[in-house]
Amino acid sequence: MPEAGRWQIRWWRNAPEAQRRTVRFVAVSAVAGLVVATGAVLAAGPWDSGQRKAERARAAAAPRAGGEHHAGHVISAAPPVLAPLGGAGAAGGQEPTRDGLAATLEPLLTASALGPERSASVFDAATGQKLYGSGSDTAYTPASTIKLATATAALAALGPEHRIETAVVREGEGIVLVGGGDPTLTVQSQKGDGPRFASLAELADATVRALKGRGVSHTTLGYDASRYSGPAMHPIGPNENLAPVSALMVDEGRMDDSDHGPAERTAEPAADAARKFAAMLRERGVAVDGDPAEARAGAGAQRVASVASAPLSALVERALTNSDNDIAEALARQTALASGASADFEGAAKAATAGLTKLGLPMAGVHLADGSGLDRTDQASADFLAELLARAADPRRPELRPVLTGLPVAGFTGTLKERYSGDDGAARGVVRAKTGTLTGVNTLAGTVVDASGRLLTFAFMTSGTTDPDGAQRALDRLATGVAGCGCH
Repeated sequence: MPEAGRWQIRWWRNAPEAQRRTVRFVAVSAVAGLVVATGAVLAAGPWDSGQRKAERARAAAAPRAGGEHHAGHVISAAPPVLAPLGGAGAAGGQEPTRDGLAATLEPLLTASALGPERSASVFDAATGQKLYGSGSDTAYTPASTIKLATATAALAALGPEHRIETAVVREGEGIVLVGGGDPTLTVQSQKGDGPRFASLAELADATVRALKGRGVSHTTLGYDASRYSGPAMHPIGPNENLAPVSALMVDEGRMDDSDHGPAERTAEPAADAARKFAAMLRERGVAVDGDPAEARAGAGAQRVASVASAPLSALVERALTNSDNDIAEALARQTALASGASADFEGAAKAATAGLTKLGLPMAGVHLADGSGLDRTDQASADFLAELLARAADPRRPELRPVLTGLPVAGFTGTLKERYSGDDGAARGVVRAKTGTLTGVNTLAGTVVDASGRLLTFAFMTSGTTDPDGAQRALDRLATGVAGCGCH
């Protein structure tokens, strides 16, 4: 047996169970050949290491300002959700060659729909070695694929089990609702067996129990969103793809009952959250005097009640699967807080950059301006994105695995649910990738098991595109080409 194979077996036998669970996605041959009817696919959502099932997909029917846009279609049957690897562990079969990959990819890279500027990079996940590159060290606007960097920096800084707390504290004769930066704090009822997000109603229940236990039947309510600093508004301005970034909000500041995708957003998420909380307290028998007012909880304020977000791993997965801008910006600020930087756009970018540099990633030309990729001044190379994904597959970095398990599954989940049909149908369930879409910009970065059973990471970037649908199809053909290529 090759030394690499013996090393992987030794690591697997000695690794803690929690770490082994994070890498089982690369050995899921049991799901090969799985065929599911339409209803089962739509109900179950993605197979993200069994950690969760995806939220309902809602496609945007018309072009919008920023974000990801996809039209709906019905899935009649499912091919394998993940292809089996060709050997033990991520190494799989024979390593592809540069010449083999070039023969497959270079004709596809000439597609006119890709625009005047395009780049490509392919890495071997088992060895971490670059297998192919075309313009791969040139930095371009990555759009939403920069969320891969945001997620990686957050996981490296905080760990996958980190949770974000929302608390109520006693301040003087009243109480203060203190935001910790959890955009998934929700007023919606939660069903299914996916991750449980923090509930504002449960926080109200606990608060009322504590107050009544102290004989308190009426109170004042303040709200504290001071954990974040700097401008709340993204440089793109008011936008249906992102609420003002606040340390206190419910349901990402959405004005409807959606849980992802474009939606009208409140201009004052913290105040709206406090008003909803006040209404819940009143419904439970505690009177709230007046309207909630902005306040600052003192360092010695007595805690009354608290709720915690789902683990950071679940937030990362949701951010990547649905290209969720609000969660991405929250992850960036949480990274800043963990690093002692200012929790604003600038501080978050500096903290993420420092963390990614520490991981040894190729940072030449990389510039982070935000966490979501809505800012066109973000810059990254195809080499950076593909190597980042290879680093997330490294068994020595199990804390980064949610970056892979959160990737949308081609033809099944998130921003890839409506893609990979027709000629690219063979790659459905085999390609997993993060999309990036802005006007004139289309990118795709993810993982694939090739025809020899080897796990590869890839990044394809374009700039100056004029046909977004054509560009997406061309990117999908590139990923399909890697999937079908033995490339020896």
